[in-house]
Amino acid sequence: MKVKRTREGFSLWILLIFALITIAVFVLCVAVGSVQVPLSEMLKIISRFAGGFKTAESEVYSNVLAVRLPRVICVALTGAALSVCGGAMQGLLRNPLADGSTLGVSSGASLGAIIAIAFGITIPGIPFAGTVIMAMLSAFISLMLILTLAYRLDYSLSTNTIILVGVIYSMFVSSIIAFIITLVADKVRQITFWTMGSLSGSSFSDALVLAAALVICGGVIVSQSRELNAFAVGEDNARHIGVNVERVKLIVMIFVSALIGVCVSIGGAIGFVGLVTPHMIRMITGPNHKRLLPACAFGGAAFLMLADLAARIILNPRELPIGVVTSFIGALLFIYIFYSTRRPSHA
Repeated sequence: MKVKRTREGFSLWILLIFALITIAVFVLCVAVGSVQVPLSEMLKIISRFAGGFKTAESEVYSNVLAVRLPRVICVALTGAALSVCGGAMQGLLRNPLADGSTLGVSSGASLGAIIAIAFGITIPGIPFAGTVIMAMLSAFISLMLILTLAYRLDYSLSTNTIILVGVIYSMFVSSIIAFIITLVADKVRQITFWTMGSLSGSSFSDALVLAAALVICGGVIVSQSRELNAFAVGEDNARHIGVNVERVKLIVMIFVSALIGVCVSIGGAIGFVGLVTPHMIRMITGPNHKRLLPACAFGGAAFLMLADLAARIILNPRELPIGVVTSFIGALLFIYIFYSTRRPSHA
């Protein structure tokens, strides 16, 4: 019992440190940009907003409150959501290369959102609902299709086969997206920039949608931490200790697809966040999903906020799509992880 309390205390300290780092990164990303905001002024602005301040008194206030603050909040929530999804999928499939982008789920969500944007699919009275729902449905259908094809090729449903099918599916989806772009020439610029991932122009309503999705879907995913831990010893062994493997798989996949769909519908295709952060966080917290997934939320938020900051200041006053930064970092780490997992160990 004493050891258990020690471990729980250690976990709480880790989460507290991650939370403090995330808050510090949040403050940095709100303060730094094309217009540098002193810390005292920034805190004053945020306190005014929290108190119900409605009108802009200065150019700095307008810039931070109307543009930068909601953007950074959306970036943080998106990073947290994608990271939790990546950590859950890696645990479910027992492969550090598993992620929404490598499995083709993000590409599927992108396809649904692009169809909604290109052909004006909307739900009356609910802004952006058409894009969000299309992205969620397309993400889930894509995941089911990928798993079905992988099962047809390999009845053992090995993770390498799933990832291979996911990569091929992503290439197939890219060709469909290119075809759609040729049909709607007037929206080429909007769709092209969106496919590279960007949260510029995000609003507080977007943040509210992301927060609701993260609390609901992320909460369900984290609630499956014990079952995901059991998957580490194999599905058969998990069954022997009382885990309903099929039910857990379905729950995790449904809510991962929904959460990725919401993120993609608002921020576009932001790749590799779910690959990079869980891998780094696992080195600190270990493989226990009860610690890993909450820490992934903080780590993913901090990582994507720093990536967004880099996208804003590298070519200032021009801005890079955030997906360009994350893909560059993620591609390098993807190669490293793949090489390290395939390299034979020496005695």
